[in-house]
Amino acid sequence: MTNLSNTAAMNTELEREVAALLVSALNLEVAPEEIEADADLYGDGLGLDSIDILEIALVVSKQYGIQMKTEGDDNFQIFKSLRSLSAYIADKRTK
Repeated sequence: MTNLSNTAAMNTELEREVAALLVSALNLEVAPEEIEADADLYGDGLGLDSIDILEIALVVSKQYGIQMKTEGDDNFQIFKSLRSLSAYIADKRTK
């Protein structure tokens, strides 16, 4: 595999892992594999609200050792989709 292929495979694996974490943490009535990587987490996409996002931030902090700020300027972009959240985790994780 090339480096690009390795990165894509790791991202896909992490996306599946994060999707399962979302379903578990929020008791969603959807299977992790049904969450589209680029679909919005807010509103019409997965339908999450600000309380759900706070819960996800807590779980991600514990699971991956990432300190997230509740007032972070880039939070909307981080939590835009499963793909953006997974990319952020891949970049910042300590565990």
